[in-house]
Amino acid sequence: MDPGSDSDLSLDEGNLTVRGRNKAARAKGIDPTKDKGKGKAKDQGYAWEANYTRSWDTVQEDEGGSLQGAVEELMARGRRRRLLAPAAAIRRTIIRHLILLLDLSASMMDRDMRPTRFDLTLEYAREFVTEWFDQNPLGQVGVVAMRGGIGERIGEMSGNPQDVLKALSERHKLEPTGEPSLQNAIDMARSSMSHLPTHSSREILIIFGSLTTVDPGNIFDTLQSCIKDKIRISLVALAAEMKICRELCDKTGGQFGVAMNEGHFKDLLFELIPPPAQRAVARTTGGGTTNPAADLMMMGFPMRLPDTSPPSLCVCHAEMRTAGFLCPRCMAKICDVPTDCDVCGLMIVSSPHLARSYHHLFPVKPYIAVMTLDNAPKPTSICHACSLPFKVQPAASVTDGMSPLGRYRCPTCSNDFCTDCDVFVHDVVHCCPGCEK
Repeated sequence: MDPGSDSDLSLDEGNLTVRGRNKAARAKGIDPTKDKGKGKAKDQGYAWEANYTRSWDTVQEDEGGSLQGAVEELMARGRRRRLLAPAAAIRRTIIRHLILLLDLSASMMDRDMRPTRFDLTLEYAREFVTEWFDQNPLGQVGVVAMRGGIGERIGEMSGNPQDVLKALSERHKLEPTGEPSLQNAIDMARSSMSHLPTHSSREILIIFGSLTTVDPGNIFDTLQSCIKDKIRISLVALAAEMKICRELCDKTGGQFGVAMNEGHFKDLLFELIPPPAQRAVARTTGGGTTNPAADLMMMGFPMRLPDTSPPSLCVCHAEMRTAGFLCPRCMAKICDVPTDCDVCGLMIVSSPHLARSYHHLFPVKPYIAVMTLDNAPKPTSICHACSLPFKVQPAASVTDGMSPLGRYRCPTCSNDFCTDCDVFVHDVVHCCPGCEK
């Protein structure tokens, strides 16, 4: 019998029912041979495709073909982040010590992040180190790798960003292989910070791309040691969330995040650049908590030698150099600051470095977006900082957090600033030009 026939005759009762339905479907103009399930799946696509957004689709042009709206949206996002920040002053640690743990296992060669997880991690790690030292000039960074089931020291802890960047730029020495070991790497990082003073912070940042860890012992013992030594662990996962990774961050007071794409990966890293707030410690008598006592530390401000000075031997590289700095205690010659003197151990910093570290403790208050000029008796027509004229006609539609007039007013000195100056003051200058606060 022809399989496509509409005959109701069949030896099987089930076939009779199906053919009866096919006949009724043809009467309604529906093709019964079409697979409804496959057609529906073809129209909807895979489940994982629904969560994927192409990067070039996130920036949209307006009706006039301009990207000004997309740029204003990015600025508004930064302004909203500043408005959500706590207004009260927070006690932070300006002298930081950070160990960067890089996962160099075989899983870092996956291509879910272009070109590979490994290449993208090295690129973002170099950008992170540059920005980290720019905002934390008194800090020091070391690099430890996880591969082959062991922890491998890539770069010694140093206050010179060039040394750290040099360790991260030698790609041939960082080829991924084997499996990672969280316990071995954390133990190596913890031993590197055991001698640090109490007034400095101890932090570990882990970039983890694997779903497994090969540990020789109980990793929870390592976690308890980190809690005892007051080491803060933060982790950025490139694959998925693991319970042990979440516990490492939660119990030590760090931050945990899973990167959804390349942009989110960079955002998670750069959120760890500002100094963390100091945690209150429990009082020995009575209840409640209190802030730790302030410790006095000794610093030295060196004398800078000009380039025309006669060559002399530096103590950091043992080479003949002309320019450099002289330690104020032992008069040893050092190439770069901030650093610790190799002869007497004095922390040597420059006054601009020390001044730049204070903007985290006293941040500039967020400017208020001016929506109308009705309340201003004599509104200025130019920006207080750059002297460029403001908009004459207000914008028809603006995003949340943006001013239609392009004006942002300081709550202290009541001076108006343009959008570019608002971003520049809060992200670069860290000091209001009107009230100098």
